[in-house]
Amino acid sequence: MVSVDLNPSLHPLAKYVHRLESGLALLQDSPENVLEVVGILKSYGVVLDAYSINLCYIANHQFLVFFPFFKYFNGEFSNKKLLNHWFHRRINYEYAEYCMKYMLWHGGGNLDLYVDSPEFSERVNRIIKAKFGNNWFILGLNEVFKDFLPEQMRQMCYYSALGQFWRVMSDMFLSLSDRYDRGEIKTIPEVVEHILLGLVADANKPITYEVKIKDQIYPVIPPETGLTFLADTGIPYVEAIFFRGGPFMGTVSYNAQAYQIPHDQALFSYGALYADPLPIGSAGIPPTLLMQDMRHYLPDYLQRVYRQGLRQEDDLLIQICESFQKSMFCVTTATIKGLAPYPLDTEDLVEKRANRAYLEKWMNRFITSRILEVNQ
Repeated sequence: MVSVDLNPSLHPLAKYVHRLESGLALLQDSPENVLEVVGILKSYGVVLDAYSINLCYIANHQFLVFFPFFKYFNGEFSNKKLLNHWFHRRINYEYAEYCMKYMLWHGGGNLDLYVDSPEFSERVNRIIKAKFGNNWFILGLNEVFKDFLPEQMRQMCYYSALGQFWRVMSDMFLSLSDRYDRGEIKTIPEVVEHILLGLVADANKPITYEVKIKDQIYPVIPPETGLTFLADTGIPYVEAIFFRGGPFMGTVSYNAQAYQIPHDQALFSYGALYADPLPIGSAGIPPTLLMQDMRHYLPDYLQRVYRQGLRQEDDLLIQICESFQKSMFCVTTATIKGLAPYPLDTEDLVEKRANRAYLEKWMNRFITSRILEVNQ
């Protein structure tokens, strides 16, 4: 059969469709971009390691605790750590909870279905009875407000699932940095390929969750639920955090009559791929917490780049945000390639057409993103 090429795409972001079809990435390939992306992902990997440990600690040890004052201490409380906490000389774990809550709110994947299932309710009821024993006040409260304690356990499922997801991503980003240091990573397509291979390798990694009460183990998400890393945490995470997110308080009006927030969750476009670095660098905006955490773990070569800017380190959080957005477009490229109906380098015309339609649907979502800005 003679291969026939497709006509050029007429989409407003057609050049990015063609770039993906030719094996390139959404982010332009250049040595400067490679340095920025790998450097910021190294810092991000260190921060995600801390986030992952804390999320899993909360899920395993702070479940059904009504006032978890010391949940950010990972079970290692001291007066010195408390003072560091008060004076913000610490990791900002609040950002991890921000991501968890938006994953829970936006839903998606079988985890979202499972936490609303009768099987989940049965397991949670057993846990509630075991946890509170003869505490008739709490058990009576649970009878009156039947969704209160189960909703707490739904959140714990997302604490644990996001912690397990970030465990994989942290290791993936740190190994990317190691390969870059050894000279094995030199281009943006190689960065994307590293991430894609990592996602594929752990795609079917089970997501499970169990709690311990009085030396007895209670499964919350047992292996037989069949929840997996990519389908049930990875894709919902990309949807909730990269694309949808939520409006930052103080930047738009929450007044329904102002019509500044879409009435439909599916129309939200407040995620990492859309966010303007200027408000992100402002106090009170959740991603600022992430940028503040990453600033402490920047590799020397990336710090030197930032010092060469017009304002040097006076706008460091904004520079970190811009680099971070570049890296997230690389992660998104890997996701797009991994979910494509057919290999993007296929020569079959029918498969090419299916891929073209698939890519153009993605491009529809990028029209209002910062894809043009990160490629300037």
